Amino acid sequence: MRSAFAAAALLLAAISGPAAAAQLTVAVTNPQGAAVRDAVVWLESAAGAPKSAPKPAEIRQADQEFDPFVTVIGTGARVLFPNRDKVKHHVYSFSKALSFEIQLYSGTPSEPIVFDKAGVVVIGCNIHDWMLAYVVVLDSPWFAKSAADGRAQLANLPAGRYTLHVWHPYQKIELGSAQASRELNAQLELAPPPLKPRRPSGETY
Repeated sequence: MRSAFAAAALLLAAISGPAAAAQLTVAVTNPQGAAVRDAVVWLESAAGAPKSAPKPAEIRQADQEFDPFVTVIGTGARVLFPNRDKVKHHVYSFSKALSFEIQLYSGTPSEPIVFDKAGVVVIGCNIHDWMLAYVVVLDSPWFAKSAADGRAQLANLPAGRYTLHVWHPYQKIELGSAQASRELNAQLELAPPPLKPRRPSGETY
């Protein structure tokens, strides 16, 4: 997979008041101006980040697809893989950040998978090879994923200097400049791989 990471320095203005915190909206579009969903946006600070327990997540299998297609989590998060299909799935990854497999199963596995190393984890099904999902595991607590309108919102940011990262599974990237309204435009050129053909439904596994 292509996993180029692009970054730009961003300076958040100081905000008065001890409880004040900045918010940042990043608008992600393709070169034609169309919104790009499922782009992961995160910030890193040279001053470090507060430690907090990562939130658990869930990646479902429904209609012989993974949902969501892209998941972003903090390092150490526990992820469940419930199977909502009538057929069985065999979930696996051979990624450098995490290698695991959940052998042929139905329902919800009793134990979640712990993603304990930062990086991109590509998820597949050993039975239905068109099924694909991505998990982006981050050490930073400041992250978001772009919605259908292409916008990703990060909140509760302490004033300071940050490095901004934008990632998408199919990306080539070009970042626009920061605006006075603290809104950034990130333009992604996408190169999706050819889709693998799906087999007819109704199979037993």
